[in-house]
Amino acid sequence: MVVRNKARLKEGIDYEETFAPVARLEAIRILLAFAASKGFKLQQMDVKSAFLNGYIEEKVYVRQPPSFESSKFPDRVYKLRKALYGLKQAPRPWYARLKSFLLKYGFVMGSVDKTLFFLSRGGDTLIVQIYVDEIIFGGSCHYLVSNFAEQMSREFEMSLMVLPQAADQAKYTRDILKKFDMGDPKPMATPMSTNTTLDVDEDREAVDQKKFRGMIVSLMYLTATRPDIQFAVFLCARYESSPRTAFSVKFTPKLGLWYSSGSFLSLRGFSDADHAGCRIDRKSTSGTCEFLGISLVSWSSRKQASVSLSTTEAEYIAAASCCSQLLWMKATLSDFGLSFGRIPLLVDSTSAISVAKNPVLHSRTKHIDVRFHFLRDHYEKGDIDLIHPSDGLEVDDEDLDGLRQKSSNGPEAMLGVDRSWKLGTRKGGLVTVV
Repeated sequence: MVVRNKARLKEGIDYEETFAPVARLEAIRILLAFAASKGFKLQQMDVKSAFLNGYIEEKVYVRQPPSFESSKFPDRVYKLRKALYGLKQAPRPWYARLKSFLLKYGFVMGSVDKTLFFLSRGGDTLIVQIYVDEIIFGGSCHYLVSNFAEQMSREFEMSLMVLPQAADQAKYTRDILKKFDMGDPKPMATPMSTNTTLDVDEDREAVDQKKFRGMIVSLMYLTATRPDIQFAVFLCARYESSPRTAFSVKFTPKLGLWYSSGSFLSLRGFSDADHAGCRIDRKSTSGTCEFLGISLVSWSSRKQASVSLSTTEAEYIAAASCCSQLLWMKATLSDFGLSFGRIPLLVDSTSAISVAKNPVLHSRTKHIDVRFHFLRDHYEKGDIDLIHPSDGLEVDDEDLDGLRQKSSNGPEAMLGVDRSWKLGTRKGGLVTVV
C-alpha cells in the first residue's frame, strides 16, 4: 500500500551521505561580536530556491507530475540533474556548490567551522558565514564587500539586506504574545524566581497541551537572543506531557542582545549549577555562559545526564561543559586571527576548583565520571584558569588602560578589562550579568 509518494533513489544507490554543515548559533554571535568590535557593517543575502542550485551525484528518478505528462512518453520518468526540495540529500549538494564557488573565488575555509570563509586582499579581510540558504558577510573594505555581493548575484538569484545594528526579536516577541492571547505582560527583570521549583501536581487544573507545547516551542526559538528566559523556558519544557496552570512565563518583550563597537576581545566563561534541583529525578541543572569582550555570545541551561552525589560534582560537571565550549570558541576565534593564553573560567565552587587543581582527592572524586576530568587536563595544559567569582574581580579604574596593554600577561588582566559588568549567580540557571 502506498502511504505517500516520494522521490526515491534507484535501488542499490547509497544516499546515506546527506549531512551538510550548518552554522551554530554561537558561531553567528561570534561573528556579530567580532564585526561590531572591528566596525564592520554586516549584510545578509538570502538565496532564492537555494536547493535547486545543487548538482546531485546519485541517479535520482521521479515520475512526471500529474497533468504535465509528456504526450510522446507518458510512461517514462525523469532523471534529475539538480536537487529538488524534499530530497533528503538536497542540502548537501547545495553546500558543495556554494563551497566550490567560494573556494574558486579565493576564500579560505575555517579550520574548525566549515561554514565560515575568509578572503584576504592586501591588508583587508572579508568574512562570510553560511547558514543553509542565508549568507552573512562583511569586511574591512567596502570594495571587497560590494564586489562579493555582485559576484554572488551573478551566480545565484539573491535578495540583499543590511543587518540591523541591534540583535533582538522584539517583533517576534510581540507576535507570540498576541498569538497566545497573553496581552501585555508586566515587565519583569527575570521571568522566574531563583528559588522556584516545579513538579507534577495532578491536583491543579490541566491546560491545553497543544497550546502549551506551541508556547514552549515559540519561546525556545526566542532564546536565540534572550538568555534571560532560557532557564525558565527549558524548566517548563520538562512538563510538556502534563502541563498545569502554575506553569507560565512572562518576560520583557524589548530586551535583546547588544554588541558594542570597540570592545576589547578577551574570552572568558562562567559556570554554575543547582544541585539536585529537579524534584522528580533529582538531577542537577548546569548553567554556563561565555563572553567575547563584553558581548555575550554563548549560553546554556541544561539538566545534567546523571544524578550528582554532591554539590561539588554538580559544579564540576557544569565547569567541564563550560570548558568544552571555551575550547571550541578558542579554536574558532583562531581563524579570526585572535589568540588567547589561559582563558579565565569562573566557577562558583571552591571545592570544584580544588578537584580540578588537585588530582590527589581520589576518595572524594572517584564517583565522578572520567569524561569530566578533561577539565583538569586542560587546566594542567594551561588552556584555562579556574577562578572563583570572589577572587580577582575588583580593579581600580586607573588600572584599566594598563590592563588593556597587558592582556596577554595572564587571566587577571583579562578579567579586569571591562568595568561595565559584575557577576551575580542564579542557582539552577544562567550566570546573570547585570
